[in-house]
Amino acid sequence: MPDARQQIADHLRFYAELGVTGVNTRAAHAPRTADHGPRPTAPASVFANAAEALKAIQTEIGPDCSRCKLHTLGRKQVVFGVGDPNADLMFVGEAPGADEDIQGIPFVGRAGQLLTKMIEAINLKREQVYIANVIKCRPPGNRNPEPDEIEQCEPFLFRQIEAVKPRVIVALGSFAAKTLLRSDESISRLRGRTYDFHGAKLIPTFHPSFLLRSPDRKRDAWDDLKKARALLTAGPKDAAGDKS
Repeated sequence: MPDARQQIADHLRFYAELGVTGVNTRAAHAPRTADHGPRPTAPASVFANAAEALKAIQTEIGPDCSRCKLHTLGRKQVVFGVGDPNADLMFVGEAPGADEDIQGIPFVGRAGQLLTKMIEAINLKREQVYIANVIKCRPPGNRNPEPDEIEQCEPFLFRQIEAVKPRVIVALGSFAAKTLLRSDESISRLRGRTYDFHGAKLIPTFHPSFLLRSPDRKRDAWDDLKKARALLTAGPKDAAGDKS
């Protein structure tokens, strides 16, 4: 296990990549994660556990976030994330849809029902994983998020990842995979491989909504999920390696 100084150094490297500077050392003894604002001028704090860190991020976003234009385009509420704050497995999607916008929970529509079945297929329950989206508000007509919306919302996703510290991240669909990997390749080219991502293993796969339209690709998604399951059963959470 890394000592506290090593953990803090790892946190600082992670946030440096996000362009965040400055750290508040008042709680530097805490072993879990740091809460940094999405902008370089934001202060940083270290929280006692992942649940506390996630709650602080959600509070900072607020229930009526107006950082991008989506708050003027018909969204009903912010959809933050759901699941086990200490999950070994995290799923990242694109953005809330109509059902999610109404209920305030990611992946609760038809695609969400399929995702639940996918989770159960690898012998886990939905409440044992953590689920979030790159964008926290529904784009009108479920269009793809636009660059300015990503710029405002993406830092909060990275902070969720840093709080949970999953061993495995499954990126659902082209948008999530491209955003996390900083890639312009299609999901068909990105999937089938495992990537290192800040101490976790990242596995891109097809979005459940795509699988509903193209059931012939479910076998490919199952292959991706089997890789995730194999990684999860390979060893304890701390075996994930460097957390930078």
